[in-house]
Amino acid sequence: MSRLQTRFAELKQQNRAALVTFLTAGDPDYATALHILKGLPDAGADVIELGMPFTDPMADGPAIQLANIRALGNGQNLAKTLQMVREFREDNQTTPIVLMGYFNPIHHYGVPRFIEDAKAAGVDGLIVVDLPPEHNADLCDPAQAAGLDFIRLTTPTTDDARLPVVLNGSSGFVYYVSVAGVTGAGSASMQQVDEAVARLRRHTDLPLCIGFGIRTAEHAADVARRADGVVVGSALVDRIAKADTPKQAIHDVLALCSELAAGVRGARG
Repeated sequence: MSRLQTRFAELKQQNRAALVTFLTAGDPDYATALHILKGLPDAGADVIELGMPFTDPMADGPAIQLANIRALGNGQNLAKTLQMVREFREDNQTTPIVLMGYFNPIHHYGVPRFIEDAKAAGVDGLIVVDLPPEHNADLCDPAQAAGLDFIRLTTPTTDDARLPVVLNGSSGFVYYVSVAGVTGAGSASMQQVDEAVARLRRHTDLPLCIGFGIRTAEHAADVARRADGVVVGSALVDRIAKADTPKQAIHDVLALCSELAAGVRGARG
């Protein structure tokens, strides 16, 4: 089994959801980001999404846009992002890492080379926001053939006719974007989440992870009662933006991660 399959199977036995945390690689700088990345599992992160910095992150709101700018301004690129995963794997062989971003940097790097290097570095899955299922041959199919999960985003506007197309060839987990719009742009009601989970369950047996707009332990717990995973990104990235020093950024991100993890782990009693 893959790391993602193993992790979700373990959590199902424990009757709890996964805390999935997002961090932009290289934000605010390589050393600080690596320190945070290495600290996330002990702070309670079950799965880590690592953003691949890009100049035009169109699905992201202001917080993650600024994280991309900070990372790129400090020289982060795709090769350094893969290096960051390699360094993480020196100490941790169990926590799944999913690279999240856009197709342009991967295309520029070279798809076959990227897949080979990502697999060798210890990457477990990919979320590529701007690559629809009509383009599976460009990355999804060869990535999965190499053993990398390809995780799809679904949204409130993905209707029942479209869902089977979107889910075709997806693996690892399904990421449900609970609000229409960019990251950090608000949050859905629990009734809306309930309805979305029920609808998605009719289409897939993959674990369902819900994100966009989750900022507190209480909110994370509410979602954790309903889904297989809770994704938090902008709230953590905001802690980096507001920190006065790298040391404070590390402390504040890992402290919030611990609070969120406590909420998720206590959600089902």
